[in-house]
Amino acid sequence: MKFIKKIFKLLFWLAISFFIYSILIVVIYKWVPPPFTPFMIIRFVEGFIDGKPVGIDKIWEPYDEVSGNFFRAVVSGEDARFMQHNGIDWKAVKAAQRFNELHEGDRLHGASTISMQTARNAFLWHGRNYLRKGLEVYFTYLIEIIWGKKRILEVYVNIVELGKGVYGVEAASEAYFHKPAKELTRHEAALLAAILPNPRHRNPAHPSDFLEQRARFIQGRMGSVAIPK
Repeated sequence: MKFIKKIFKLLFWLAISFFIYSILIVVIYKWVPPPFTPFMIIRFVEGFIDGKPVGIDKIWEPYDEVSGNFFRAVVSGEDARFMQHNGIDWKAVKAAQRFNELHEGDRLHGASTISMQTARNAFLWHGRNYLRKGLEVYFTYLIEIIWGKKRILEVYVNIVELGKGVYGVEAASEAYFHKPAKELTRHEAALLAAILPNPRHRNPAHPSDFLEQRARFIQGRMGSVAIPK
């Protein structure tokens, strides 16, 4: 009985410690750019294991130093209702569930918002288990409350994977178009957004027909989406 009490006591204090840590790190990242993310480290280690090591190419740029074209492009391509939902787009979740039920056996459709992707990329690992998903929901609501939409979008575009070892729009813009992110045209921004969610297998500098088609679709929606000011 004493052993069981000790286990529960340990679990209680672990939970308290986690909540304190999670809130503290989210508050810090509201003002301080994340120096790296768990996902970057995982990719780095995976490269060594596969015998194809890649570095971590990232350059942080403040919100106002990134072209509004890219913000509109990623919102258009990844989460058109970004400004309307509270972190999780429950309408999209229900639609994805219906689609997956009707197309059983096909590739699953997700409903991951930009807020969810930011929470996952900044604090967690990628995976499909229930623990990771539960933590993703927790961190999503936490950053919505503490950061707000503008900071979420700023962090997202600075840490998102946009190539092998390339993270963030500034590093990607320099790598693919040889210009700063502030100077991205509408089409260049749409091409960059179009490589998501498979950035390591698509090249916006040399787009395939599929990538061009997706970029045109994204570009066509860019004028109708809202972004934080």
